[in-house]
Amino acid sequence: MSEAGFHVHGPHEHELEHATQGAHEGAHGAGGGMINQIAMSTAIIATVGAIFGYMGGATQANASLFKNNAAIKKTEASNQWNYFQSKSTKQSLAEVSRDLSPEDKKGVYQAKIDRYEKEKNEIKTVAEGYEKQSLDWDKRSDEQMHQHHRWAQATTVLQVSIALAAIALLTRKKWLEYGMFAMAGAGVVVGVLAALHI
Repeated sequence: MSEAGFHVHGPHEHELEHATQGAHEGAHGAGGGMINQIAMSTAIIATVGAIFGYMGGATQANASLFKNNAAIKKTEASNQWNYFQSKSTKQSLAEVSRDLSPEDKKGVYQAKIDRYEKEKNEIKTVAEGYEKQSLDWDKRSDEQMHQHHRWAQATTVLQVSIALAAIALLTRKKWLEYGMFAMAGAGVVVGVLAALHI
């Protein structure tokens, strides 16, 4: 501004003032309420979607961990069954030896047979316990994967809701805004189903 009160704007100052004034008027004009509502809703939906995404990742990691535990228990059961088989083989050899030996040696072999039978029963109990644990870990893994899929579905529906919000902002169509809220609601419902393990 000069001393006489005369001021000349440069072209960029004029455009900046015009853009600022237009944005200010747009925010408070007819579409401003819709824009603010969609912007705030999108932020909330994105936050909920981030939480759902985290939960989906956590359940997927748990499913993998549980499946690994199931494989470990299955291997331990297999080891026990191999041990059981070795005792069965030794017992069979002791039975053959008993049957082929003279009477005074039969008692020695019968004691071995009885010991192997007792050991086999103990090994069988341990092996069956590992198999039960393996099945339990497998079941838990399957449940976590089901829950992971629910979280992924909920996250996807919320992402579609955010996409509808962007289109609603660009087109200023009220029905798209309603669609955004409907999709967000559906996403939250699926997220609740995931949280409830349904």
